[in-house]
Order: sequence, then structure tokens, then C-alpha cells
Amino acid sequence: MALRACGLIIFRRCLIPTVDKPAIEFLLLQASDGIHHWTPPKGHVEPGENDLETALRETQEEAGIAAGQLTIIEGFRMELNYVARKKPKTVIYWLAEVKDYNVEIRLSQEHQAYRWLGLDEACQLAQFKEMQAALQEGHQFLCSSAS
Repeated sequence: MALRACGLIIFRRCLIPTVDKPAIEFLLLQASDGIHHWTPPKGHVEPGENDLETALRETQEEAGIAAGQLTIIEGFRMELNYVARKKPKTVIYWLAEVKDYNVEIRLSQEHQAYRWLGLDEACQLAQFKEMQAALQEGHQFLCSSAS
């Protein structure tokens, strides 16, 4: 059976986009172990939790962002399936916007750095094609549903 994890693709909107400041920036965290890969906050589902509860808990633990500081974007849910450490893994992501553009990020010991990045830079850092696809689809969803 595949390991199951859940997380949030967290973003913020720049009110006045420029060449140096894209309209939408994604939050990526750099792992402290292994290959120091960059991903949104995510983690394994614990007994008694539903998937979204897991995503919100992991975001609080890994980035210090509480559920009340986020708006979950309706209509977007992406499931990634891949092999990690020789085991099948399923990760479910939702999109979440920070309510405060300057929200404080407080990393856990699981991560050593964070960055807010536009889509292209985020995809370059993400490395894994499944994560790149999730960021691209999330960005496309946000751009197509903008009023």
C-alpha cells in the first residue's frame, strides 16, 4: 500500500506585479535531510485525521502558518503518485493563499530554508516533474479563475 501524505501549495499575490515581483509567488521549503529538495509543506496522515486536517497540521508544524492565516481555494485538489525511497507514495495538495502578504514563516527542524518564488523559479527548484506539474496546474487554476 502506498504511503499517503497531504500538503498545501501556499501562495501569495503581489498587489503591484513587476518584472522582479510576479503576481503570484509560491512558498517552497528546503528539506534538511537527503538531497535537500524543495517542496510545499506536506506530511503523512495520522490516525483519526482527514486529508485536509493533515495538510493544515503539517503547514503549521513545518512553516508556522496556522489554519486561520490561510484561505483554502475551492475547486483545486491535485494527487501526485510517485516512488520515494523505493516505496509508492501518494501526496494530495490543495491551494491555499496567505491572508497576510508578509506572514512570518517559522521553519521546523525538518527544513533549513524557505523561499517565495514565481512559477518559473519554483519549478526550477522543485526538480521533480510531478511537483513541477502541480505548481503549473495550480498557477493555471489561479489565473483562469481570477475575477
